Amino acid sequence: MDRSRPRGGDDHRDRGGVGARASGVAAMPAEAGRRRQQRHGLVPLGKDTLESAMPALAMPRYDRTAVSPGIVHLGVGAFHRAHQAYYLDELMAQGEARGWGILGVGIMPEDAAMRDALTAQDGLYTVIVKAPSGAWRARVIGSMVGYLYGPDDPARVVAAMADPAIRIVSLTITEGGYNFDQVTGQFIEDEPGVAAEVAGGAPTTVFGYLYSSLCRRKALGIRPFTVMSCDNIQDNGAVARRALIAYAKLRDEAMADWIAVHVHFPSSMVDRITPRTTQQDIIDCRERYGVDDRCPVVTEEFTQWVLLDDFPTGRPPYERVGVQLVGDVEPYELMKLRLLNASHQGLAYFAHLAGYGLVHEAAQDPLIAAFLTAYMDQEASPTLRPVPGVDLAAYKRTLIDRFSNEQVRDTVARLAAESSDRIPKWLLPVVRDQLRDGGQVRLSAAIVASWARYAEGVDESGQPITIVDNAEDQVRAAARAQESDPLAFLRQERFFGDLIDYPSFTTPYLDTLDSLHRIGSSATLRNLVT
Repeated sequence: MDRSRPRGGDDHRDRGGVGARASGVAAMPAEAGRRRQQRHGLVPLGKDTLESAMPALAMPRYDRTAVSPGIVHLGVGAFHRAHQAYYLDELMAQGEARGWGILGVGIMPEDAAMRDALTAQDGLYTVIVKAPSGAWRARVIGSMVGYLYGPDDPARVVAAMADPAIRIVSLTITEGGYNFDQVTGQFIEDEPGVAAEVAGGAPTTVFGYLYSSLCRRKALGIRPFTVMSCDNIQDNGAVARRALIAYAKLRDEAMADWIAVHVHFPSSMVDRITPRTTQQDIIDCRERYGVDDRCPVVTEEFTQWVLLDDFPTGRPPYERVGVQLVGDVEPYELMKLRLLNASHQGLAYFAHLAGYGLVHEAAQDPLIAAFLTAYMDQEASPTLRPVPGVDLAAYKRTLIDRFSNEQVRDTVARLAAESSDRIPKWLLPVVRDQLRDGGQVRLSAAIVASWARYAEGVDESGQPITIVDNAEDQVRAAARAQESDPLAFLRQERFFGDLIDYPSFTTPYLDTLDSLHRIGSSATLRNLVT
């Protein structure tokens, strides 16, 4: 899979699968949907049927015909629709941001289902917020005013992004979508999509669309848009900047220099646990609210957005709906990535091996909760800077509560997906900092060992594990080699660099891997936390 393309939905995104799992749409044939509507008296969601919906479903409280696009978003998955689009909808309900509607863009094959769903529904969809108490709150989001599918007409997408009305292009393209080698940090120039564009092909990658539209704006004397990354990467704005400039240098050095001087890339920290939409979510939306929504989103109550205030061509007044506009995002980024995201990985593999399918079930296991708490307290927290306005002890307790929310029904498999992108970005920076400062890495090493055991592809009851990872073949091969070489998994320099040379890491890693094979995940966790 091309690593420079968005793959849909934060720890909130899945890759591949049947239909459009990557973009958070559970597919249903259109004719079957119409028959179901007729049989059950359902209202198909769309601009002409809003007033027919049940009163329990909140509707946009503003004139959507007065909303015009000011933002193009690449990678419209469940998370974007439950987060950035949600905030904009709240602004519009206050009479603000009417010139900041979202034009969604998908460029992956699986995004065709999102195109079909959102186009049929005039860009409308339902967000269902589920509280731990069991209370549900649902509303239709109206901030997305259009959707373009790149493979249908690449030139149309470039023209839309070059429109002077577009002042922000935002991204949720996943951790691996920035196309950097995990160890060298170099842009991967021979990635197939990138290579085809450099050879003169039409845009197919994120960078191709950004570059082509910026070239057109430059040629027409239009100010460049701001590129706003919303992915789970430390200093994501700088990462987006470095990736686009590296790409541009392959095309035109002068254009790369122009981008470096004129285009702004504010960093952000985004947080809202948003699992992939399931067919049951669609059924629940129909039965509770009488609306046939092909792409509802289910999410938790908690939401946070911390954003560097660097938008020379303007931005929506985000601060009016709770977005924290700051001069330094890094403390918030490190807090979220090293506590929430890395803890998700700490849960995922142990839980899957033990047979847990849902995150809340695993988080309610006292051994797993104790392990995550110990990791956060003993290894992640010492690497963090003070976070203005945040009580870290309370934040960590809140994370366990959020993971334990049985209403959200997040899946362990989703957290375990794309591990080769996630572990190097979320967990290994903790390891590096702790090794540098002489700190403990025992629990971090255990998390990596649990990934290595998981990557063998069979759980403790002998059931096969479906490995969802861009590097699946390499990861599986390394895991298979552990039988004769226990350090084989760590020899993957692409992910681990020289970590194998640190006995303070390899010793607890080998101890945990051996324990997982001998006595299983639960007993291993008990030994780790007692």
